[in-house]
Amino acid sequence: MAVARQGTARRGGGRGYAAGYGGGISCVPYARQATGMAISGNGGQWWYNAAGVYARGNRPEVGSILAFPGSGGMRAGHVAVVERVVSSREILIHHANWGGPGIRRGSIMRGVSVVDASPNNDWSQVRVQVGYSNENYGRTYAVQGFIHNRPDATGGMMLAGTGLRGGTAQASAQSFEEVAEAPVTRRSARR
Repeated sequence: MAVARQGTARRGGGRGYAAGYGGGISCVPYARQATGMAISGNGGQWWYNAAGVYARGNRPEVGSILAFPGSGGMRAGHVAVVERVVSSREILIHHANWGGPGIRRGSIMRGVSVVDASPNNDWSQVRVQVGYSNENYGRTYAVQGFIHNRPDATGGMMLAGTGLRGGTAQASAQSFEEVAEAPVTRRSARR
């Protein structure tokens, strides 16, 4: 597949298409193939299913997954791979099965511009380039964050009274108290 120039979305070739999906591929198997990440579930479940396994955050990195929750026309959510960080407010992604003018569902797109539309520049809302146009962006979509292709160093520990995850050093630096940690279960131990 040829990499598209900045701001110019291009469809990928026939490589990587999943059988049984009308000749195309959906976003989840494409993201797994492109990154090697082993996360289960629909795109909208990846953010939660990555907890304790992969590092997560609200800043893009090349090779990380941009995770969209389920909403409206994309009830199962969506995932895309960060191809390039252009600026603090723009990234280029590659992904599959995102429709648009002249784009067939199940297609692979590379070099697709995504802009941070959040008021606080925290990547909680984005707009995605529409079709092959360099100027047109679609509606604003909520974003869960970025799943980074490296282990979660926090071990998935939850901090008391917050939705934050972090280790003991982060907890004490932010004046949080660790109150309990769920035991780690191993599948082999249950057999």
